Amino acid sequence: MKHAIHIPTVGEFADPRALADLAAAADEHGWDGFFLWDHLLRPETEPPEVADTLTALAAVASATSRIRLGPMVTPLPRYSPPSLARATVTLDQLSAGRLTLGLGLGHDRWGELRSFGEPTDPRERGDLLDEGVDLLLALWSGAEVRHRGPHYVADPVRFLPVPEQRPRIPLWFAARGDARRPVRRAARSEGLFPVDVDPAQLARLLDIVAAERDGLAGFDVAVSIPPGGDPGPYLARGATWVLWAFEPHDSVSDVRALVEAGPG
Repeated sequence: MKHAIHIPTVGEFADPRALADLAAAADEHGWDGFFLWDHLLRPETEPPEVADTLTALAAVASATSRIRLGPMVTPLPRYSPPSLARATVTLDQLSAGRLTLGLGLGHDRWGELRSFGEPTDPRERGDLLDEGVDLLLALWSGAEVRHRGPHYVADPVRFLPVPEQRPRIPLWFAARGDARRPVRRAARSEGLFPVDVDPAQLARLLDIVAAERDGLAGFDVAVSIPPGGDPGPYLARGATWVLWAFEPHDSVSDVRALVEAGPG
């Protein structure tokens, strides 16, 4: 089991210097990972300040030397695959191969999609995500890419440098509730980030993953738990990472207290 800090980029956490300081402390105190939310807007009940996640992760990478880092999760349909390919390779190099890329659909519960004219239908966004991932992986390869799909075009291009990690930067895909398409998508990657699932739901999701992969060997399962929560039932069902999760109304001092206490 590995332990990570999972925090928003909202309110007090919108300051990238504060995030870098917390990440450096996590690196020092034996944590395994430091993961950030990726949002553009938050509901009116939360602080209005929001930082850019990929820029903040550059600060985190520069302040640390050991822990894994990444967005948990980035809605790929918001980005163009070429721009995300460039940014993630740069982050992977800056961190000397410590990036894990969490990907998902995003959601529109407080207008984060419709405010910018993005499609809100989950099926359409799933199609964008699947094609976008295919193009992202092709661009990471360093080979010449020719892609003409329903949503994206690259013809012909070659992106260098390639990621530090080989064969690629690990991908963890989000899956919410009992949705099956996201779980099958995750099964083709390196990990699953289940959202709003109980231990019994997690067991059902991992049954699908195991059937798709012929087992769970080498597959990461990261569950997000509030401080003081009990990860035991999730670990018993196959979780490999516990992400200790904070919220926008929490404070930097709240996170620092847990970080300095160390994992476990």
